[in-house]
Amino acid sequence: MADPITDGRRRRGATRRRELLDATLRVIARDGPGGVSQRRVADEAGVPPSAVLYHFASVDDLLVSTLAEVNDRYVAALDAVSTPEALAAVIAASDRAALVAEYDLFLLAARRDDLRGEVARWETTLTGLATRLGAPEPDLLVAVVNGLWLQAALADLDVASVLRVLRSAVRWRQGESNP
Repeated sequence: MADPITDGRRRRGATRRRELLDATLRVIARDGPGGVSQRRVADEAGVPPSAVLYHFASVDDLLVSTLAEVNDRYVAALDAVSTPEALAAVIAASDRAALVAEYDLFLLAARRDDLRGEVARWETTLTGLATRLGAPEPDLLVAVVNGLWLQAALADLDVASVLRVLRSAVRWRQGESNP
């Protein structure tokens, strides 16, 4: 666990940085990654445009940092998953607008080397989860989970239907995480 920031200025700086990352996700959800600019993010966050460049060297740095932040959130959520039911609950609870922005960032990573490390980290996390849950075919679970999250970006999903897909795809029986 990270040490809490005790210096007030550093704490405010960390808070502002998080606000800018959240504002960037909202801009991406509304306008796509091409809509991200220093001014748009600043307007969305309700801060002066200079605040963006104070915390991020460039718009590219802001995009990379936003994808890393998104990954941090999901990696933490998946680290707490210990059953297929818990995995289904995490997927079903996803916010659609945020998922659209997050998938936009992942698709941008297909074209940008500076973002690919975060995609690799995501795939490693999913593979580790599949192994931890005892999925008979870890690669299949990785593909299914990615597909379910994309589906969740398009429509609301409920836990029961997500769990049904997970069980069908990886052949888990009810109540089993390690068949």
